[in-house]
Order: sequence, then C-alpha cells, then structure tokens
Amino acid sequence: MVQAIGIDIGGTGIKGGLVDTDTGEMRSDRIKVDTPAGGEPDDIVRVVTQILGELGDAGAEADAPVGVCFPAVVQNGRTMSAANVSKKWIDLAAEQLFEGSLHRDITFVNDADAAGYAESEFGAAKDHDGLVLMTTLGTGIGSAIIYRNLLVPNAELGHLDIGDRHDIEKYASNAAREREGMSWKHWAKLLQVYYETLERLFTPDLIIVGGGVSKHAEEFLPLLDLRTPIVPAALRNNAGILGAAALAAHGSGARPTQGADHLVRATNETAPTVAR
Repeated sequence: MVQAIGIDIGGTGIKGGLVDTDTGEMRSDRIKVDTPAGGEPDDIVRVVTQILGELGDAGAEADAPVGVCFPAVVQNGRTMSAANVSKKWIDLAAEQLFEGSLHRDITFVNDADAAGYAESEFGAAKDHDGLVLMTTLGTGIGSAIIYRNLLVPNAELGHLDIGDRHDIEKYASNAAREREGMSWKHWAKLLQVYYETLERLFTPDLIIVGGGVSKHAEEFLPLLDLRTPIVPAALRNNAGILGAAALAAHGSGARPTQGADHLVRATNETAPTVAR
C-alpha cells in the first residue's frame, strides 16, 4: 500500500487527508479549514502547514509524498493565474514557496486537474477510453480534459466567454447560484448554455460534474438536455485530495504511456501528461 497526503486549496476551504493511492481510499478523516479571508499566499501556506501537522498526528509518515492542488494555471511550479484568491498568486513561484515553508518536496498541480486525474484513476472515468470533460462547480468552475486516460493539464474552460457573458464562472458557478439565490431550474438553464458550448467545442463522450454541489446532482442534472452523457463525480468533494495525493505518489504523474504519449504532450513539469 502506497500512502500519500493530498491537500486541496479552494476559494472557500482548504481540505486535506491521507490517501491509499492504490485504491483511492481515504486513510484518515478529512480535515477542512476555511480559506483565510483574502487568500493571501502566506496565510494559505500557514493553514496547509497546520493541516499537515494534524495529518502527522493522525498517522501520516513524515516522508509520505505530498500533493497540493490549487485553483490556478500551474506552469513549472508557478501559479500563472488566480481565481477566487489573492492576485499576489499571479506569476508566483508557489511550489518553491510551499516547499520552503513546509521543508519537504511537494507535487503542485491545478485543482481541477487533480480532480480529473482522481476520477480517471478511481471514479467515474475509470477505464473510459473516450474524451472525458471533468468540470467542478464550486466557488468557480474548474475543468479537466482526459483522453484515452491521458490528462491534458491546465484547461481553463470555466473562463470561457459565452454570448454576452464574460467569464462564464461568474454567472454559472455554484457560488453564483448561492449568491443570486437561483432555483435549481434557473441555474440549470445557465448550465445548459455552458455545457452545450463544451459539446460544440469538444464533442466529448462523457461529462463529469464535481464539486461539493455534486451531492445534489439529482436536483439539476436531470434538467439538462445534452447529447453527451453527464454524470456526477463518483468521488464528490474528495476528488482534489485523492488526485493530488495520487499524482504525488506517482512522481508527478510520470507513468508508462503504453505507446500513446504521442497523442498529448504537456509542457508543465509539475503536472505533466498522465497515462495509465
């Protein structure tokens, strides 16, 4: 059994847990702490340090691999964007910041990529050979693209401009639903426009919907009328933790490609193309 720690940093909460990366099972209770107001780098690092300490007390070995996922484009260990956190993260050497503060090596990846990787390893996309789009509906909208078990990093499909709506996550995220007091029916109309656009652009074989709101999937997914099968994430809100841990345990995803690595090439050293 290979165990690793996964940390999932979001705009409203930071979650962590110890994971059996062979099975995708949590080996500890999930620890969750509110994201500090403003999402400043030093404040978030402090919370992650706190969570790692609690996981150590829960039995995590000191040399267990650590994966951290974050709501930003991550390239060569730098956060190139900042969604729902401080703008100080833009072009920040984030991986270096965490490693210096935690005094250990980490694997640092985009949060939706971690969730998508987890679903391909352990969840709704496991053994699916077609084109899969994973979306996470939360504070924003995250996305991951998986094709024939290859993960394409840093897809930012939540920031599309659709019609007169600039940056669709401002209108169609779960946070927007809660902020505007939308009914499930009203929200589903916005999601219909969003997912129709993804269908038109990518012609996927499967769409997976994750994020905390996926536990209420029966309230809104049946209201959508799409050509593509659309299902809730099997791993629900633990997907980021599981994916970050699995990527860390697998050496940042450097795994055999079974001859298919010519299909997709990643340029991100911290979240490269992944194949099973």
